Amino acid sequence: MEKEQNSKTEEKTNNKTESDKISDDKEKKGEAETKPEDKIKELEEKLTRTLAEMENQRRRFEKEKDDAFEYGGFSFAKESLNLIDNFDRARQSLENDEKIKGSHVLKKTLEHLDIVKKDLISIFKKNNIEEIVAVNQKLNPKLTPSNDGNRRW
Repeated sequence: MEKEQNSKTEEKTNNKTESDKISDDKEKKGEAETKPEDKIKELEEKLTRTLAEMENQRRRFEKEKDDAFEYGGFSFAKESLNLIDNFDRARQSLENDEKIKGSHVLKKTLEHLDIVKKDLISIFKKNNIEEIVAVNQKLNPKLTPSNDGNRRW
């Protein structure tokens, strides 16, 4: 008899467990079955966020590209400024050379150096790089690149 009662009790417990599982499954399905309006709102929100992220990424890439061009151009110009100094040094060295002083070859060479230097300076001016004349003058903070955006040598 006790065995029968124990088996009946176990059956009731098993039945309750199974019925609980079924009701839990129904509740989960109810949660999963959202209203179409809610689903549309959720998708619209996701789309808005995605579009905003794409716009932010586009702006970041655009800024990085501009920075790369600016830095690359600045770096190239900075390196190229040495050429002007070297033209001046070469001219001075040739003028001081006793062997060719006053010769026709010296005059022609100096003319060619001046032409090349003028061309280089005109290229710099086209790219908003201007000379700052600072010899025997006070420092003028208004002429710095940070104030007017132009680079100078």
